[in-house]
Amino acid sequence: MNKNSRRSFLKDAALLSAASAFPSIWVKGSPSGASNPRFFGPGDKVNLACVGIGNQGAWDILQMHKTGLANIVALCDTDMGAPHTLAILKEFPDVPRFQDFRKMFDKMSNQIDAVLIGTPDHSHFPITMMSLGLNKHVYVEKPMARTFNEVELMMKAARKHSKVVTQMGNQGHSEANYFQFKAWTEAGIIKDVKSITAHMNGGRRWHGWKTDLTTFPPKQEIPATLDWDIWHGVVKEHEYNKDFINGQWRCWFDFGMGALGDWGAHLIDTAHEFLDLGLPNEVSMLRADGHNKFFYPQASTILFRFPERGKMPACDITWYDGVNNLPPLPAGYVMQSADGTIPPPGGVVAKKETLRPGKIIYGSDLTFAGGSHGKTLSIVPADKEKDIASRLPVVPVSPSNHHANFLKACMGQEKTRSSFEVAGPLSQVFCLGVLSQMLNTTIKFDRKKKQITNNDLANQLLKGAEPRKGWEQYYKI
Repeated sequence: MNKNSRRSFLKDAALLSAASAFPSIWVKGSPSGASNPRFFGPGDKVNLACVGIGNQGAWDILQMHKTGLANIVALCDTDMGAPHTLAILKEFPDVPRFQDFRKMFDKMSNQIDAVLIGTPDHSHFPITMMSLGLNKHVYVEKPMARTFNEVELMMKAARKHSKVVTQMGNQGHSEANYFQFKAWTEAGIIKDVKSITAHMNGGRRWHGWKTDLTTFPPKQEIPATLDWDIWHGVVKEHEYNKDFINGQWRCWFDFGMGALGDWGAHLIDTAHEFLDLGLPNEVSMLRADGHNKFFYPQASTILFRFPERGKMPACDITWYDGVNNLPPLPAGYVMQSADGTIPPPGGVVAKKETLRPGKIIYGSDLTFAGGSHGKTLSIVPADKEKDIASRLPVVPVSPSNHHANFLKACMGQEKTRSSFEVAGPLSQVFCLGVLSQMLNTTIKFDRKKKQITNNDLANQLLKGAEPRKGWEQYYKI
């Protein structure tokens, strides 16, 4: 840890920690060694470093590049020889390559404007914290982090480095559903919402696994191209098994956030923001098929209770996952087509084989149904939408997709729609839901103190396990 940027990061962390204890001595400004984000002139592009370059990360890289607003200046992944990383390396053969994000910053920090993070959930946190500490703009895939405390620290770091732009990668938050939900809420079409159903009933990677495990899967030989040590990041080291990597990480409590963390940001994001839901005061497991201490249930039903907010009534969100764990559907419900459109009356009614991820929002006088990501809402039954057609406001067209929105925000042209200020509390909702899943219990949460009041173990798990030795510095602000 003796390179310039890492030395600077550690020094900044110490200064910020001291500032918390002695705020009167702190002079606001750019931390030493970490320059402010640069000014962008006409024709400039954002110099983008990419950490996690396979699968979702690869897609994000191509989307960023497609905007024409970014220069891809660095590619970093713990496995540079895997098939899912080789594909993107061929797209950018001359871009510098790294296996350790810390070494990338050591060598190239002054050449990087922004960082795209498409790694597994458990490693979002340290990469984000180092990026923010060096005043780099950050686009991190959803969910923001794996523990409640990590998300809290990420929000605090973003506020501390206020000139840095942040965005969480829930792409639908820049598409039609975002603008429709905002317009319909402001016009009073969506109002007095007391109940929301969100469901993801597709098969998951861990479905069908034996749930009576007493240990993690057996040790296997580590691929020669994989840096298994760096892959763990802040999490305690596990013996290598193929079922920990390449998307399988999402299955395990130690590494991923399950179906809720994966799809929740695509289903309840607009309701969470425009209904000002914030954090729940109670989370309960209503169903946990195949519950065990290692990986996520085969099916989960989770009830989130949110209190009154100003003039808005208390609201419950009920989350359903699992192929056979179908939500109740309102009268007149007709399943959306794959493109998000609603078939005419008499269309295909949802059943377990065909029910796509979606949401149902129950207002005081209207019920709304919609799909995931940017798919728009429809009023059900359909004749009610015809009755109020003249009252429906014009919905603006998105000026930019999610990736362009981030890059334009880096250049000072737009404001990100899923900044840490917006996405942080949403991600913390998922963290609380995962705690309820992990312990298979009800937790009561003090929204003001941000503490669990009825379960000491759950309250300790808000912070999570102690970071692995050598990774403690990322938790210092």
